[in-house]
Amino acid sequence: MTVRGDKPAGSLSLLRDFRLLLYLFVGFRLLLLIVYQPMIVNGTERGLSAGGDLSYYYGLGALSDQGLLPFRDYWSEFPPIWPALYATIYQLTKTGGEGNYSAFASVMGLIMVVFDTGNLILVSRIGGRLYGRDTGLALAWIYALLLAPMVFLWWTFEAMVAFTLLLAVWWLIGERDARSAVAAGVGGLIKFVPLIVLGAVWRFRTPRQALRYTAFALGLFVLIYCLIVATTGSMGAASLVAQFGKSSYSTVWALLDGNYTTGIFGAIEGRLDVANATRLTGNPPVIASWLRLAIFGGFGLYVYATVRRYDRRGLAAFVTLTLFIFFLWAQGWSPQWLALILPLTLVVFPNRTAVLALLLLSLIAFTEYPLLFIRTGDSGGVVTGALRVVFAGLVLARTAILIGLSAALVLLLRRPVEEGQGGET
Repeated sequence: MTVRGDKPAGSLSLLRDFRLLLYLFVGFRLLLLIVYQPMIVNGTERGLSAGGDLSYYYGLGALSDQGLLPFRDYWSEFPPIWPALYATIYQLTKTGGEGNYSAFASVMGLIMVVFDTGNLILVSRIGGRLYGRDTGLALAWIYALLLAPMVFLWWTFEAMVAFTLLLAVWWLIGERDARSAVAAGVGGLIKFVPLIVLGAVWRFRTPRQALRYTAFALGLFVLIYCLIVATTGSMGAASLVAQFGKSSYSTVWALLDGNYTTGIFGAIEGRLDVANATRLTGNPPVIASWLRLAIFGGFGLYVYATVRRYDRRGLAAFVTLTLFIFFLWAQGWSPQWLALILPLTLVVFPNRTAVLALLLLSLIAFTEYPLLFIRTGDSGGVVTGALRVVFAGLVLARTAILIGLSAALVLLLRRPVEEGQGGET
């Protein structure tokens, strides 16, 4: 049977058709939503969002029924865009004057599908700019086949963070610094992480260009937070520092501190008390945070001083290494951070070894959560007994992979581009 207007295409032609990839990418996610609709049945979460954080944010959004808003009436560990979004979507998806979790989670998932489609496009474009169109398209196919980004669409909002970070990198390598600065600033208002591009800007741009970029990116961020603190007082100020007051969790630092749990803040009601934003809930750190900062900050300065690769790939590699240093320094770890690690690693290391490392990281992340932590219900989410050995092994294995990838990035950045090397200058 022949469809009018269509010509028979070979398998390679089909694989080179980016529109086909987009159809499959979006269609797969929409069909999953139809088949596995998020819902809560008899107090148990079902469907695509089961095991994720959306039910928790749904509960936070429900506070708006009592006139309670984030930053004004309760503190939030995240910058304002995400709290504003979940509170708004909660109100828009109410049915008969009551919250509708299925509609809330479905709309949130659809929003994240839009952002992750943007991530797919950016992986293709960044890869194409660095190595050529065929490699960029191949990287997009690999990204589309990775499980982790698809799972996180229905668990959290990390696709939004990844999008702004990738967009900032895309515009940086295209020398559209003003646009990149705006993307980084907006990303910082979703989560602080996209602002890490500032390190690469100061290394790969002149001081005057870097100063202008920083003013754009941080100016937007500081302006919004000044308005929040000025209008909300202590609750807004507590929100700004809440993320940094957590006990260690799911890292080597947590193993040293004896904290065998996740980084969840606890009951929603606790957010109404401003004191809980900075209250330490686990064991205090064995290694002081300032000492960790000095160690990793010193390593970052060493990398900064020894960079010899100043092409576009070097810029992307510097951003990726900065991200890894941040994750290794941080007192906690969340599996959804893979949403940032996966696309950046792919565009810097477009090879089989890197893909295998990312698959192993994904295996470790999902073994840790939900496979391991789902077995801690009787202990209140604390890993106990024989599971502690498994937990420690997973943490050490993940840390070793991140260190290995960081070492590869350091070697890449210390190797200057040879004249005549094409495709990425």
